[in-house]
Amino acid sequence: MEFLENFTFWEEFWIIFAIVMIAWYVHDKYVQRDHQLLVNYPIIGRLRYVFEEAREPFRQYFGDEKFYESKDKLDWVYKAARDLPNYASFSPSQPLPKPKFMIRHANIVLNDDEVEDKFEVIFGERRKKPYTAKSIIARSAMSDGSISPEGTRAFVQGSQIGGFPINSGEGGVTSNFFVTHAKYDPSYMKIVDSTAFNKKIKHYVKFFFNGSTAADVYRKLVFKNDPEAETYILDMNSKVFYRPNWDAPLESFPKDVPSDMPDIVFQISSGLYGARDKEGKFDPDRYQKVMRFCQMTEIKMAQGAKQTGGKLSGHKVTPAIAYYRNVEAYKDVFSPNRFPYANSIEELFDFIGTLQELSEKPVGVKIVISDIENIEPYAKEIKKRIDEGNDAYPDYITVDAGSGGSATAPIEMMERVGLNVRDSIYLVNKVLTDYGVRDKVRLVASGKILTPDDIVIIMSLGADFLQIARGFMMSAGCIRARYCSGTTGRDCPVGLATQNKSKRRKYFVFRHATYVANYHKNLLKNVKGLLAIMGLKNINQLNKHRLLFLDKDSRVHDNIDEVFKRKLDLGKDLEDEYHEFR
Repeated sequence: MEFLENFTFWEEFWIIFAIVMIAWYVHDKYVQRDHQLLVNYPIIGRLRYVFEEAREPFRQYFGDEKFYESKDKLDWVYKAARDLPNYASFSPSQPLPKPKFMIRHANIVLNDDEVEDKFEVIFGERRKKPYTAKSIIARSAMSDGSISPEGTRAFVQGSQIGGFPINSGEGGVTSNFFVTHAKYDPSYMKIVDSTAFNKKIKHYVKFFFNGSTAADVYRKLVFKNDPEAETYILDMNSKVFYRPNWDAPLESFPKDVPSDMPDIVFQISSGLYGARDKEGKFDPDRYQKVMRFCQMTEIKMAQGAKQTGGKLSGHKVTPAIAYYRNVEAYKDVFSPNRFPYANSIEELFDFIGTLQELSEKPVGVKIVISDIENIEPYAKEIKKRIDEGNDAYPDYITVDAGSGGSATAPIEMMERVGLNVRDSIYLVNKVLTDYGVRDKVRLVASGKILTPDDIVIIMSLGADFLQIARGFMMSAGCIRARYCSGTTGRDCPVGLATQNKSKRRKYFVFRHATYVANYHKNLLKNVKGLLAIMGLKNINQLNKHRLLFLDKDSRVHDNIDEVFKRKLDLGKDLEDEYHEFR
């Protein structure tokens, strides 16, 4: 541009700027035909897309919370994870909406030290190897694959630190669940060592940078371009890599769950990941090997609003995930909607019996409730089998709420399929009680449970145990950007729910493991505080009589059965085609 030589710098700048803007204007208005808005509002219309891009990552910082009752509850989770004081000044920033449950307090309250610290729950008393959970709370199902490897390791370490169970999710028990298992026997592990030179390089990289970068460099030196390199865990002490050798004979695996592993609930979905052969059929031998490291099994019939099979987008199916699930890399993994061994309730229970015999451990089932017919057939079949002396029925039933899911569900199903967790738990508890089988089955609740008051209310309505997903996600750094599915063209910005290496490798595993453990610790601590003001010495003393209900017109009700009789007017549709099966 020789004509610019006689102009000053700023004159040149403004001339070039004007040329660019004119060209941009012409492009938006007369050339591009992708965005209607830009034809009518060239250039300035692009602000709309800027705001749209920023909306989700910054959503939590502006306005009142519409989905979780109150932003105060979310703030509680984040503060609890960081072990900060959790008090409000003057008033809540966003009062809980009506209708709502209220907690009855005692005239003579207890001090916190008068409330028992024991929060144990026993599953599968009838089994050869029953499971005693040391906490009433578990981290709910999140698959390694939906969650990044670093995220899974943070949850596993947090679970081990905090002493609470962790559900594997339908992705199965991957190598990342063994991150705390240092006292392993080589007979059931595949071990890869390296040279002294490579170990020295790792040492220097850690000295000049950090442990995470050093581990990445070391892994690259050892495995080169091996696509399954990420399926190995690095032993920080011995500097060797290891992963479970599922091809080893069953006799090589430990008889009891190793003490340096967390309590894992192995979830089996319709895809049978982690317990299938190469043809996708159930593999009893592989299942038995996995259960040598797990405390009990959960069969996932449904999850939240996701009544379809699990869905994992192809770009999340890395070679490591493909190895874990025995599928092809970088192709969508969409599980069947129906569990393959559950074409009827009877067939499902028979399969549960098979798993109970193979593992000698408790087996449960995860369902979602929309109507009474979603639970009555279960209760009816349980009673029938008990009367026959047949113990092939669920040791526990997990009831999930129809409120979406912590990660991905079809939007058309969210809020349209499934009752909320409080209505569901009450209904299931009542139906099991009416059939006289409630004492034979543990009842587990899941769905939008975040804070101690949620726990007390849900357990008062009949739950024995809880699984929490969203709260643990937030404690592990989730900012609720809603990019978990990976189908939006964007990745989880904190590296927790993505397979994008550049993002997930910057995730602070050890720090977030501490946050996860803190969240669990403060949940139990503050549950004790609520029990104290209720005058209760033990969590098992909770029942529906400890609650009040404040309706939308501010009327207070103290008969919870009457409240639900009005709320749940179910079982009256006698023309329902499924009524005869109830």
